[in-house]
Amino acid sequence: MATPDRQATTLALAHALSAAERGLAVIPLSRTKLPALRSPHRDDPGPTPCHGECGRFGHGVHDASTDPRRIRELFAAAPRATGYGIACGLPPHHLIGIDLDTKTGTDSSAALRELALRHLFTIPETVVVITPSGGRHLWLTGPPDVVVPNSAGRLAPGIDIRGAGGYLVGPGSRTDHGAYTAVSGTARLAPAACPPALLRLLLPAPRTAPPAPPRPGDHGGGLVHFVLAAHEGQRNTRLFWAACRAYENGLGPALLTPLVEAARTTGLTEREARATIASAARMTGHRP
Repeated sequence: MATPDRQATTLALAHALSAAERGLAVIPLSRTKLPALRSPHRDDPGPTPCHGECGRFGHGVHDASTDPRRIRELFAAAPRATGYGIACGLPPHHLIGIDLDTKTGTDSSAALRELALRHLFTIPETVVVITPSGGRHLWLTGPPDVVVPNSAGRLAPGIDIRGAGGYLVGPGSRTDHGAYTAVSGTARLAPAACPPALLRLLLPAPRTAPPAPPRPGDHGGGLVHFVLAAHEGQRNTRLFWAACRAYENGLGPALLTPLVEAARTTGLTEREARATIASAARMTGHRP
C-alpha cells in the first residue's frame, strides 16, 4: 500500500500531466513550494550560469516541460514531490500570475479593485486558484512579444506578480500548509488575456527624462471636464480616476472643491463625491 507521501506524489503527477495537456509547462515541487529537485551544481566551487544546458535535472523553472515523458522522468527523480509548479511567460499561453496574498495584513483584493477603478480596467473571467492561506492566484495571459517581470508588492501591498522566470503552484498541489484548489467553475477555463491597462502597470517604467510638470490650470481643467462628461454608471469611476491624477500631480487640495462640484453636477451627492475623492487620496498615498 502506498504511503501518504507517495499518494500525494502520484496525485501531483496526475495533475501536472493534466496541466501539460493544456499547454502549461510544469515542474515537480516539494511540500515547501520550492522545486523538488536540487541543483546539480550545488557543490560547484563557483556560480554556474547553467539553465539546463548540462542535460541534468535540477534547474528549477528551466526544467519545465509539457512533454509527458519528460514530466514523468522529472517526478521519478523527485519521489518526495507533493505538488507541481506551472512556469510563467512560456508559449503558448505566456502565463502571468496575479498573487493576491493575505499574509501581509492588507486587503489585496480590495487593492486590486481600487487599481481597476483608478486605471479603468476590469479583471476578466479566468482561472482562479485558492491558496492554503486563503489567498488567490489569478491566471492571465500576455502577448508573446512582451516580457512581464516578477515583482513583490510593487503593484500594491499584498499583490505579487509571477512573470517570466517565475512559476505558480498548480491546483491539486499539497504543501506543509494545505492544498491549492481551483475555484469551482474556473478549473477548465482558458486563462484570459491580461487587460492592456493592467499589462502596462506590470511592465517596468521606460527610462526617459521626467516630463515637465503640467500647468495647474490646464491639467486641472481637463480633469474637471473629464468628470463633467460622465454618464450614469461611470460617475464614481471617472471621479476616482480624476482625483487620483490630481493627487499624483500635486493638485489634490486645489481641485477638491472643483471636483466635488463637477461630481454634483453629474448627479452624485456631495457626501458620495467626497468619499470617492478621499479613497483616491489614500490610494495615492496622501491624506484626504
